[in-house]
Amino acid sequence: MSYMEKISLRTEFEGMHDVTDKVQEAVAKSGIKEGFCIIQCNHTTASLIVTSFWDKRGHVDFMEEIDKLIPTRYDYRHQFDTPTDAAGHIKSAVCGTTIPLIVTGGKALLGSSQGILFAEFDGPRDRQFFVKVISD
Repeated sequence: MSYMEKISLRTEFEGMHDVTDKVQEAVAKSGIKEGFCIIQCNHTTASLIVTSFWDKRGHVDFMEEIDKLIPTRYDYRHQFDTPTDAAGHIKSAVCGTTIPLIVTGGKALLGSSQGILFAEFDGPRDRQFFVKVISD
């Protein structure tokens, strides 16, 4: 048995969006109590990450540090739209676009301070991501 849901959101320029509740709602709707959950972002300038979600300053720190590691520059060889777009492709590839999670007790298994965040490395844009829940 499996269930899949598409979740839409409007992002901000280089913003972090807590999508934990939306993912947990999709898992609950699936009716699956034990299994796996795969969360997939199908965008080349965005990522899904699991990190602490309590202190929003950590989200700012994350975006500042990823910018230090992969700065927006005008000398990237691939410039589709903007320099932010080019840097966003690299950030997305480094951070990843898929999160696998265990489902137990009808919920995606996360630590007490963990949350699921949608990281926008370009934007603002209308985005979506997918939640697939598969029973054991």
